[in-house]
Amino acid sequence: MPVDSTEDTLLLVDPDLDFLDWATKHLTGKDLKILRCDNAANALKVVEKTGIGVVVAEMQLEPFDGMELLDKILQTSPQTLVILTAGFPTTGQIIEATQRGAHDVLRKESLAFELRHVVESALQTREERRSAGPPAPELPKHDGRVKMIGASRALQEVFKIVGRVARSDAPILIAGESGTGKELVAKAVHEFSPRKQREMITINCGAIPENLLESELFGHEKGSFTGAIARRAGRFEQADGGTLFLDEIGDMPLTIQVKLLRVLQDGTFSRVGSNETIKTDARIIAATHKNLVEEVSSGRFREDLYYRLNVVEIRIPPLRERLEDVPLLAEYFLQRITRKNGMARIHLSAEAVNALQIHRWPGNVRELENTIARACALATSTVLLPVDIPLSTAPGKSPVATASAIDQLINMAPGGENLLEWIARETAGRVVERAGGDLKQAAIESGVSAAELRKILSQ
Repeated sequence: MPVDSTEDTLLLVDPDLDFLDWATKHLTGKDLKILRCDNAANALKVVEKTGIGVVVAEMQLEPFDGMELLDKILQTSPQTLVILTAGFPTTGQIIEATQRGAHDVLRKESLAFELRHVVESALQTREERRSAGPPAPELPKHDGRVKMIGASRALQEVFKIVGRVARSDAPILIAGESGTGKELVAKAVHEFSPRKQREMITINCGAIPENLLESELFGHEKGSFTGAIARRAGRFEQADGGTLFLDEIGDMPLTIQVKLLRVLQDGTFSRVGSNETIKTDARIIAATHKNLVEEVSSGRFREDLYYRLNVVEIRIPPLRERLEDVPLLAEYFLQRITRKNGMARIHLSAEAVNALQIHRWPGNVRELENTIARACALATSTVLLPVDIPLSTAPGKSPVATASAIDQLINMAPGGENLLEWIARETAGRVVERAGGDLKQAAIESGVSAAELRKILSQ
């Protein structure tokens, strides 16, 4: 066991010596001892010989990568907290690293803002992790089918929650506005779980009439109702050993909620028209765009069912709260659509990207995908300009009224300045004034990040 004097020792592992120099200066403190290595083999030797509290390691290392280093460190020193870094960690890397026991996964370009805070947090929680025992066994590596695109910190937090909960059988409630990608998160949980060899069955609770939903979920016997010409297995039987995804659970009728509660309590149900009790081992993941707390208060959703479903809650942030993901998503949709339709490669101009990032996206990712699809269908060249992007107008605001307001603002602009920069700066300043000087609130109202708003104001 390491001695007390080494408990606040940090090991930096990165092949880039310039990065090691920067990180050392950035993290240096009177109560923190910092060691450095430029390869994984030497880093492992240091951990084996020295009591290391926290390791910050690049994923791309020699002679083995950061994932393998993470495994070896946790085998050698289970109480050491490992933070992995990468230039652009993928969804799969973040989820897999979290499953393997990484304390955090950080993008390198965000380290100047996040590294110190994350390291301090890791040092503070080390004692709790020391008593928690070794990490759970490694799961089989993921095959990369899930496509969740995003580099924002908010979405990366979602990936890490997926990594933590995928291995368990606890019910999950995914909350988020329509179009945010709740089903993709459910698929990620399934595909990173031990149940991935079995099927994930999906049913939209709001798209099936009440008189048919019970049969869809639990199955029915021949002759149990008009049209039941043969026995039929329900979704719970089909999902046995796998995952059942109940989309739009907030739209489920109260009569069906009672029967769902029984399945969650003891894993049993009966087909419609039968007294036979059937056992199921289906992991339940539910999703909703509604506020279920309000639904419970209004009597439209059972309180006991809500708590049974909400063992783990994953909240998906709307696209307007993670606008830095818009260019990545737009580029992904462009590539997928043009490749699928055999079209020439289409690019977004810088002005088009800016137009996408200042839009509010009330329909979230689904709206962005449809917007890019329409732009591709109507494209007259291989470069999309703002005029080629068919952005929707906010309800109650006509394009004519918007154009008139812009014309008035242009007429107010002083001469001798960059017109677009002046308009952006003037608009940003007025939004901040309306928000009472609260930059964070102003950023939310204007649909850009606080960093982008700060940049516009400084132009």
